[in-house]
Amino acid sequence: MGLSGFVSSQAREEYFAVYERAFAALPRAAAHFDVETAFGTARVYRFGEPGPSPMVLLHGRAGATVMWEPNLAAFAERGGPVYSIDIIGEAGRSVQTAPIRNARDQAAWLSTVLEELELSGAHLVGYSFGGWLAANFAVHEQSRLASLTLIEPVQTFAPFTVGLVTRSALAALPVVRRWGRPSFIEWISDGAEVDADDPVASVIEEGMRTFRIGLPTPRVFRDEQLRSIRVPTLVLVGGRSVMHDARKSFERARRLLPDAQCELWPSATHAIAGESATEVNERVLEFVSSVEQRVQQ
Repeated sequence: MGLSGFVSSQAREEYFAVYERAFAALPRAAAHFDVETAFGTARVYRFGEPGPSPMVLLHGRAGATVMWEPNLAAFAERGGPVYSIDIIGEAGRSVQTAPIRNARDQAAWLSTVLEELELSGAHLVGYSFGGWLAANFAVHEQSRLASLTLIEPVQTFAPFTVGLVTRSALAALPVVRRWGRPSFIEWISDGAEVDADDPVASVIEEGMRTFRIGLPTPRVFRDEQLRSIRVPTLVLVGGRSVMHDARKSFERARRLLPDAQCELWPSATHAIAGESATEVNERVLEFVSSVEQRVQQ
């Protein structure tokens, strides 16, 4: 695999103009860190003061930290620190400097970040592609984790749908660069109209337009890999998701994860964390609290 990066210096400037406008809508970050890894520099934002039981967030494709805009305030109010990582190899403030060739490399750079920031007993929360990355980390490095939350994870329990593969290919073509991507965002939201001024949608659109992904395509985990995840796990699947077969994902997660609470939300789409933000925030925080209570007993 090659290196991810912006298609031009102008594209980079255009992306970060949108990124900074969207970032301004987030709760104020208490600090940020640029952590050096073998694969590049990871930008990490901390919301709240340092302390035990950190939440660590991994965003979906092209969304960067601003994808968590509907959720960050609620997560930060729980009392513990929240760390949000701009994923290496994705559009955002992190910079990839060496090829990421496989799933072990993906786990390795994240392990370095947690080690350098001295984060242990972490509640790792991943959304979409970030959900795959979180599950992959649990397969390889779960000793640093207190819990795992997977929100509409892709390529984790079931493969991409044919419709998604087709749409993604079309969205990558220059001829549809101006009209294909907004409709793509609407498509993964099951036809819901996307506000042109929505900060999260704007960043995703710009990320898809201006940034070239050089990461390997995630592979669906084998049965034995999923059985190896021993940390308490919460899985939220949108019943109307166009990314994967929701029923198959739900059933496979429930069958194979040893210590998991798996939920299929019938009316939710892949955009569950935004469209059902209040309910998702409450459920995630309830789960994290229950895990902490188990540890204290």
